[in-house]
Amino acid sequence: MKLPLPLLLLLSLAGFASAQIVPRQSWCRQPLSPRLPRVAVPVRLVVIHHTASAPCYTPQQCQQALQQIRAGHLLRKFRDIGYNFLIGGDGRIYEGLGFGIRGEHAPHYNSQSIGVAFIGNYQRALPSPQMLQAARTLITIAVQRRQLQRNYALVGHCQTKATACPGRQLLDELRKWPRWQPKP
Repeated sequence: MKLPLPLLLLLSLAGFASAQIVPRQSWCRQPLSPRLPRVAVPVRLVVIHHTASAPCYTPQQCQQALQQIRAGHLLRKFRDIGYNFLIGGDGRIYEGLGFGIRGEHAPHYNSQSIGVAFIGNYQRALPSPQMLQAARTLITIAVQRRQLQRNYALVGHCQTKATACPGRQLLDELRKWPRWQPKP
């Protein structure tokens, strides 16, 4: 999608230029199936996860991590990777399923949410400032592209089911974000 120059300049001034979305085809040779279920957009919810795996710090490490996460999800009989987007330790936003596709990340909420996973384990440590900013930027892009309602709610995975995800430290950080809600 080519953005008009005034919008591109505005995004650049707001710090969005460095947080471009890395397309799925850069890390996965398998295209998305056209049979994957869609969601009615804009959705109302952002569900934040952590992958509870090793972190990644370079594009190569992050692409390997994405491939491993997808392989694990396929072994669990998911249709593909379960998240719409993932945030790497390199500060990049990686496209998983992308916008408009129903994820497999939060039972009972998949059809009304975008699932965003931070690569790594955030039970005892916070994601880097660059990762946190990338997630904020992704949310802004989702609202601007009308994939997410302007009055969206932000929750951690543990607010949708009994789990430690997205980790204690990341959940504590999310509670400070303006659209965080105690209940989905």
